Amino acid sequence: MYGFKVDFDPEEIEALREALNDMRDKVHADIFVSDECEWCEATISMFKTVSENSPIRNGENLFRFKVYKKDSDDSIIKKLGINRFPTIYFLDGSIRYYGIPAGEEIRALIETIIRISQNDSGLEPDTIRRIKEFNSRAVIETIVTPSCPYCPYAVLLANMVAFESYKAGKSNIISVVVEAYENMDIAEKYAVTSVPTIAINERVEFIGVPYEDQLLESIYRISAKKPARTAPIRDQRATEDSELKKLIKKVIEEIDKGG
Repeated sequence: MYGFKVDFDPEEIEALREALNDMRDKVHADIFVSDECEWCEATISMFKTVSENSPIRNGENLFRFKVYKKDSDDSIIKKLGINRFPTIYFLDGSIRYYGIPAGEEIRALIETIIRISQNDSGLEPDTIRRIKEFNSRAVIETIVTPSCPYCPYAVLLANMVAFESYKAGKSNIISVVVEAYENMDIAEKYAVTSVPTIAINERVEFIGVPYEDQLLESIYRISAKKPARTAPIRDQRATEDSELKKLIKKVIEEIDKGG
């Protein structure tokens, strides 16, 4: 629909297989879908390709995923407060994707899987120390589009901060990757005019890719004033106005052209 790539050609599959060879341990993802979701089947197909091309150990691929479907798996979906589809969870929801990680976002997705598998975020020791010392709660929302070449760097940084929080046994920093085309209400909520846009605890803090220390400083500063809600992030539709949605879509398309 939006003209971005969601599948792999033979050459890309070979590159994917070569990259995933760096995996060391198992990584699991949960995918939440519905029949009304336009990109859910493509998301499942993408993850199936990634799984099938991940290394095999003891007869199983190192990357595996489970699909939960609205209506048939309502109990867990309602428990988690999920009402955006597809939604993807890594690390029990410490890392979340709202929408298909297509186009340029595939790069950050694969690197996230590899780093989780290696148990190595790649973050600086001082950054890791500050994440361990963080005692409030933060939700990092990174709004992206599939053709943005800089978005994967912002996504990977936020994901790895959440990963270190998870490793520390706290899980008090959550990374949420928001695909703008599929979540126009969130793009409208933050008045997105350029991507990546990064919001911390529902406050826009960066337009572009921050450094590690900048991101941690903002997490500490904003969370001291406004800790994130402890409840799961729920669907907060800003509007159902069809004309406004068309306008937001047009703005997002212009952002992509500019990128």
